[in-house]
Amino acid sequence: MSRIFGRVCQNGYVVRDIEAAMKHWTEVLGVGPFYYIERVKMDWFRYHGEPSNAEVSIALANTGDLQIELIQQRNDAPSMYRDFLMSGREGLQHMSYWTRDYQKDFDRFVATGFKIGQEGQIGGPQGRFVYFDTETHPGTVIEVSDISGGKGAFFDRIREAAATWDGSRAIRPVRS
Repeated sequence: MSRIFGRVCQNGYVVRDIEAAMKHWTEVLGVGPFYYIERVKMDWFRYHGEPSNAEVSIALANTGDLQIELIQQRNDAPSMYRDFLMSGREGLQHMSYWTRDYQKDFDRFVATGFKIGQEGQIGGPQGRFVYFDTETHPGTVIEVSDISGGKGAFFDRIREAAATWDGSRAIRPVRS
């Protein structure tokens, strides 16, 4: 556990083909079911402080208490996902820490010296997230995500579904 951020709650993988990635995770690794959002509707999104229109698909599943997030960017708008792929990588892009006191934690991390790489909001003010730029250690970045609203309840349902998953309905579409 990080003495700064707490427990890692999610590993986020940036992929070029989310359907193939879901198939691999469910059929080869036995992780699922995946809750798939083909087009995530963001209230707003900024990359290095500038507005960006990154269009992404995501799929979420759990293995125990650890959530797995698969992300495929569908356009070439500026984002850390795009940068990751353009650098020739595919795979683990971020580790996410979750909070129910987002603004307090956000302010604390920024005051500590963490630089914002990208941030956004999904589903209202309790759906904020930030990715901190770890330019001094390239590779996996840190995400902090607010789970005080509906996102937290949704994540609980995903974890509960994984605990009793029998392999059926491996991909479960979700409307954004």
